[in-house]
Amino acid sequence: MQQQVTFKDLGNKRYKETWDYQETLLKENADLKAVFRKTGDLTPSSIPTNHYLLFVEHPPVYTLGKSGKETHMLLNEEALAKRGIDYFHINRGGDITFHGPEQLVGYPILDLEKFKPDLGWYLRSLEEVIILTMAEYGLTGDRSPGETGVWLDPHVPGKERKICAMGIKCSRWITMHGFALNVNTDLTYFGDIVPCGIQGKQVTSLQKELGRPVPMEEVKYLIKKNFERVFEVELVTD
Repeated sequence: MQQQVTFKDLGNKRYKETWDYQETLLKENADLKAVFRKTGDLTPSSIPTNHYLLFVEHPPVYTLGKSGKETHMLLNEEALAKRGIDYFHINRGGDITFHGPEQLVGYPILDLEKFKPDLGWYLRSLEEVIILTMAEYGLTGDRSPGETGVWLDPHVPGKERKICAMGIKCSRWITMHGFALNVNTDLTYFGDIVPCGIQGKQVTSLQKELGRPVPMEEVKYLIKKNFERVFEVELVTD
């Protein structure tokens, strides 16, 4: 029987509010695990943790992962304030990235013990969701060795361009954070950072690659479909 994942589209929501919400969902699941394991029941399937997939678009914000370098942010506090851009040093892996309008951000909160307790498998699976979605537009998404996320032409020097950034946190095998797919994103924002801490490589979007705006609802539908396929789950709208 397929596992169910509660799907929530949060619309347009500020980053900190969404981050706090993810933390709440993760803590609820982690607390459930702690209680059940005190009773001696160590079977993952018997613990009533809940899976979620959140979709959101954020107002402009830069986020720096726990291993990121502050020098990869090229704007000072005054410039950020003047442009109305938020900036947070957060608890996911990875370096610095941008979130903003017309970028689809997905935050899966999954209990990996009910799937596969393997972070490498999880990240490759998230990448596969995006790769399958890009294929529906005739684009060949690919992986770049040693660099998490989804790329186009990662093996062609000078043509490498990243279309989807990824960074996660995992506690008691409960995940949070996730992926950010550039759909019709204003890519000029990436000019003020060293995206993902990677020098000399481009950032792109579905709009740039296809030469036309792409309906956000269409992309959401395809990612949901491919998420169900890759993770072998059923999404249930809250």
